[in-house]
Amino acid sequence: MQGNPVVFVDGVRTPFGRAGEKGMYWKTRADDLIVSAIIGLLERNPAIPRERIDDVAIAATTQEGDQGLTLGRTAAILAGLPLGVPGFAIDRMCAGAMTAVTTLAGGIAAGAYDIALAGGVEHMGRHPLGRDIDPNPRFLAEKLVSPDALNMGITAERLHDRFPALTKERADRFGMLSQHKVEAAYKAGHIQPDLIPVALPSDEGYGLATEDEGRRPTTTMEALADLKTPFRPHGKVTAGNASPLTDGATVSALASEDVARELGLGVKMRMVSFGFAGVEPEVMGIGPIPSTEKALAKAGLTIDDIGLFELNEAFAVQVLSLLDHFGIDDEDPRVNPWGGAIALGHPLAASGVRLMIQLARQFEMHPEVRFGLTAMCVGLGQGGSVIWENPHYTGAK
Repeated sequence: MQGNPVVFVDGVRTPFGRAGEKGMYWKTRADDLIVSAIIGLLERNPAIPRERIDDVAIAATTQEGDQGLTLGRTAAILAGLPLGVPGFAIDRMCAGAMTAVTTLAGGIAAGAYDIALAGGVEHMGRHPLGRDIDPNPRFLAEKLVSPDALNMGITAERLHDRFPALTKERADRFGMLSQHKVEAAYKAGHIQPDLIPVALPSDEGYGLATEDEGRRPTTTMEALADLKTPFRPHGKVTAGNASPLTDGATVSALASEDVARELGLGVKMRMVSFGFAGVEPEVMGIGPIPSTEKALAKAGLTIDDIGLFELNEAFAVQVLSLLDHFGIDDEDPRVNPWGGAIALGHPLAASGVRLMIQLARQFEMHPEVRFGLTAMCVGLGQGGSVIWENPHYTGAK
């Protein structure tokens, strides 16, 4: 990026829980989830001077109740930051946390900020997507947007319709492998270091959330073939090739590279470029294609320069559409090597930073990789992409 170089100092998240009454966070407030994440981030980064945090941006898609009241500010106060640290809330649906990162990165690049916190939270059990919304009647009267454009499952079905090569079998296999890769990553201890335990109130007392709740490591193709298609008769999108409804929070610390060095902070990634793009809302899953092309162009790179991909698995078909566009194999080992949202969950506005956390950890393990991509589709027809550079890069093998 032009201006002051922006670095990803660190990122953490809560374990992700199933949304609804049977989920582990049913009796936990949304704001308490993000506060737990912020406290955990700062506890493991004691070199960050609290008073030098210039802003806190926290995203949520449904900004009501315990996800309302200018979350960045309220969460900062609840987390014990000095009252002089400001904060704000942000919304770009699924790309909320990603947009929080890029917005604050712009402030750092411009010299307005030295250090900032960016993240997101979504309690989909307490705040279901689309509840109490009031779309402008012109959207439908003037046929600007299809009435079902906010039904993400229908938009995913349309991708299957538009691209016949994106078969249900491919989507099911991608979903199954996501479950298997997450389980392998858990067994190897790759994911747990960035999880902040969360106290769980219940009628019987308190428990502790330490792992993602929705994983299904024994998933098979045979089991996926029998799942119902809830969005249309004889459809292709099922619970096995789509992300589940999820509760959780993520947060990251960003800084200018000069300030990070001055304070002795860790540098896990350097931001290279980012891009957001709009597409037809009815096929929002293709959004990461133009946003990635935009980010690559701004960076002066091509897709062949990307050595690791963290792509949000809102739906398998959405990831597969990007892979086909760029000529990447479904099982390319560079793509989501530790699995993704189909297994871990997709707490909407929180997910962008989850992608960054995993990419940062993978960079440490792959000094031969110089550039990585985090990308995701966004409701109402958008895509978001961020390209990062590996500070551990030692040259290609």
